[in-house]
Amino acid sequence: MKPVKVFVHDYAGHPFAVELSRELARRGHKVTHGYFTGDLGPKGRLSRIDGDPDTLDFAGIGIDGDYSKTSFVKRRFQDVAYGRAAAAAIAKAQPDIVLSGNTPTECQAAIFAAAKAQGAAFIYWCQDFYSIAASKILARKLPVAGHAIGLYYTTLERQQMRGSDAIVLITEDFAKQTRKWGIDDDRLHVIPNWGVIDQLPVLPKDNAWAREHGLADKLVFLYSGTLGLKHNPDFLAALAVRLKHDERVRVVVNAAGSGLDALKAEKQAKSIDNLLILGLQPIDRFAEVLATADIFAAVLERDAGVFSVPSKVLSYLCAGRPILMAAPAENLAARNVVSAGCGAIMEPEDMDGWLAAAEKLAADPELRTRQGLAGRAFAEANFSMDTVGDRFEQVLEDALRKAGRQAAR
Repeated sequence: MKPVKVFVHDYAGHPFAVELSRELARRGHKVTHGYFTGDLGPKGRLSRIDGDPDTLDFAGIGIDGDYSKTSFVKRRFQDVAYGRAAAAAIAKAQPDIVLSGNTPTECQAAIFAAAKAQGAAFIYWCQDFYSIAASKILARKLPVAGHAIGLYYTTLERQQMRGSDAIVLITEDFAKQTRKWGIDDDRLHVIPNWGVIDQLPVLPKDNAWAREHGLADKLVFLYSGTLGLKHNPDFLAALAVRLKHDERVRVVVNAAGSGLDALKAEKQAKSIDNLLILGLQPIDRFAEVLATADIFAAVLERDAGVFSVPSKVLSYLCAGRPILMAAPAENLAARNVVSAGCGAIMEPEDMDGWLAAAEKLAADPELRTRQGLAGRAFAEANFSMDTVGDRFEQVLEDALRKAGRQAAR
């Protein structure tokens, strides 16, 4: 397609979104990739590297103070402040198209308004339904006011989607909700997320990172990524307790998020010596980190099962190790694990089943090898950046057409 100016905004700075910006820039588009510098989740390569085209820029967007994910009031004011900062970055870039996803609802409102003020087409990249997840959490924490606040966020998100020129859904499952909101299917594009397979080769377990942490000769269950309100840390603690009799086993958690403090407290209270809790590791060591695993762990609460697809599982698939996952069976990531035959899925309430499956995988190296190879084969068949780039260019063209404009700059 004809080159256009695109502002790709991914609040969390996920690796796959960063590589989309690189792919679009490689195709000749002028791309600015915006992200929140204060988010503590897993990050991609958020600066220029050798071989990047001149048409790629990065816009790290920050706010004053440390971002809070535990105080609703503080977080709300910080979201508003971030939205203003993101809007300023969009005004500076003067794009033809804004593609924004994985963004808290009030931040997204300011980004949406900034795109419209620039006369740019707006694409809502729906990684999950923030407002619905927030409504469920607020209803539990604030039984009276929570419902009203949740309704406000739901109304806001629905308005943003209805005003978008195109919407990218990461699963067809999300279309049920957009239809409830009265959004026409002709603006919807379903493009599942992907893992950055070219950066995640299958490496040997005995690698530099594994040796640095004394794990090269251990049987490692690895959890890597955000550990937040959607993820139950009790599963990870219980796994370490169940297998503490086996001197080979280590449960390693490389994570950031609100659930990490709870896991640290449980480790201390129960003296769980085989539970190793680390922070998120540098992106340039990520392939080694994943290769250290013998078995990957993933957890997802039932409330989030329909509206969230954990991106950590996409990286797990690339790394060629089996996946032990506690999540609703209808979740897309869980369905992918089942269809690929690369792990075991338990419902998020089935702690006993989770632990039994963990023991089975720990005892059967041939099963681990077979399932790991199946996961890698799934990634190789589904994570092509050429295909992803083609599909997103189609979305860009569709958004411009719906907006009734052509690239002007």
